[in-house]
Amino acid sequence: MEAETAIRGRTAEDVRVQELLDRYDTPDACAAQLLCDGHPADAVAFTVIEADLSSTDLTFGYLREQSTRFAAALAELGVEPGDHVATLMGKSADLVVALLGIWRRGAVHVPLFTAFAPPAIGFRLQASGAKVVVADADQVAKLAPGEDIPADVPWQVVVAGADTSTELSFSKLLASHDADNPRGAPVAVGADGGLVQLFTSGTTGTPKGVPVPVRALASFHAYLEFGLDVRDDDVFWNAADPGWAYGLYYALLAPMAAGVRSLLLHAGFSAPLTWQVMEKFGVTNFAAAPTVYRSLRADTTPVPESVSLRRASSAGEPLTPDVIAWSEQTLGAVVRDQYGQTEHGMFIVNAWADGLREDVPAGSMGKPLPGWSCAVLEDASDQVAGPGVPGRVAIDTHHSPLLWFSGYVDAPEKTAQRFTSDGRWYVTGDAGQTDENGFFFFSARDDDVIIMAGYRIGPFDVESVLVMHDDVVEAAVVGMPDELRGEVLEAFVVLRDGTEATAELEKELQQLVKRKFAAHAYPRTVHFVPNLPKTPSGKVQRFILRQR
Repeated sequence: MEAETAIRGRTAEDVRVQELLDRYDTPDACAAQLLCDGHPADAVAFTVIEADLSSTDLTFGYLREQSTRFAAALAELGVEPGDHVATLMGKSADLVVALLGIWRRGAVHVPLFTAFAPPAIGFRLQASGAKVVVADADQVAKLAPGEDIPADVPWQVVVAGADTSTELSFSKLLASHDADNPRGAPVAVGADGGLVQLFTSGTTGTPKGVPVPVRALASFHAYLEFGLDVRDDDVFWNAADPGWAYGLYYALLAPMAAGVRSLLLHAGFSAPLTWQVMEKFGVTNFAAAPTVYRSLRADTTPVPESVSLRRASSAGEPLTPDVIAWSEQTLGAVVRDQYGQTEHGMFIVNAWADGLREDVPAGSMGKPLPGWSCAVLEDASDQVAGPGVPGRVAIDTHHSPLLWFSGYVDAPEKTAQRFTSDGRWYVTGDAGQTDENGFFFFSARDDDVIIMAGYRIGPFDVESVLVMHDDVVEAAVVGMPDELRGEVLEAFVVLRDGTEATAELEKELQQLVKRKFAAHAYPRTVHFVPNLPKTPSGKVQRFILRQR
């Protein structure tokens, strides 16, 4: 391999990227074959863990048999290749079987987060044109006709997770179809065929449909290897919910594509339960949103002595310094910040893999992964900004072979807003800068950047200082209109339990920002709040704070 690489003048990572493209980006690509049937039947794909720590191993052979039954059932329900099928389900064996059945049929999966209320569910079902919804029994009530769900809907509802008298019971459908039913045979839709239709989290505006093609699996698989460094002997647990991109892409799709075991916790999040799962199952490679790490840090439960991670990764929001410092002592590994979007998956990361791993400068979100080329563009032009110059984080579409996003569903204007006029750059909508060594640093969403008296201030910089205070659990900073300065900073702070919100504490936090960041960038007002508004994927909704 090394000799071949030298001859071609490419790195080993470049060669690996091409191998992944050769596997996934083909005219006859079949999701069921790539994610399930091509792996040894006795290999464990998932370990599903219950709240009492009991567990069930799901082998690829079992998943092939059960998903064939469900694919045949979907065909009987009138689902054709290319049709959309939604799931409103928690992390369970039924969910995995349902997803593989959808993909085996050549249909497109529409994930619905179980914390969604009927308005969000109804919007996504109607926007995607779903023909079938598979819902856990405790979620079915959200699909009842009402203000947000029409009485005459085009979709059929299959109920999973409990004994039910309904005709469309998930378990009954599986039992009534043979594992060798020809209608359950895998359908190849090709690399450009639909795999998933997700919707952006909608921090502002109406959520946009993101079509994920089969060839995106090359990118997901690459991140699992390069970014997370998941190895065959790892016990890998991505705690993110599969109702959103990070959980769907990297707790389900990427592990199945790579043929490595992934843990799925069939229970709600709690810090004590997370520690118990890590201890009992010997987790060595862990990934989660910053909210999870902050919750673990704030938890008073004694940390099991046996917990020791080989790799720890975070995505969704930038990591604050307090979590990074805590993780090394408590988890045995420094949590590495990693950056991506629903439209692309992960592409700028502090990679864990050998050959890519570097010391992380404080606050950096990393460097582009192999298969991606990125830059920061100047605010006033599409020219690449120099080191230290704030601008817009962008992807070079001409030199990113793992790029798979081509545009939003039925939204050409919104798609055009994401690309420069010549099509060369995809503009992420995030602000940041690079240093002289090529590391990227996140500042804010473009619409969250604060311009105060001509100074450009990223809220993350101030938030990172506020959470250094022992009594602060979380903080968010926004810009509020000011007649003199244009905007001024205001902070919304969540305090540790038992801490009193006082004027003295407000002044203490203001002085902390002056000392640790900049004298001009302190919050003029500190609001003490019980919690921060967030999207279901964990991103702070600063626009709601501005409205307050």
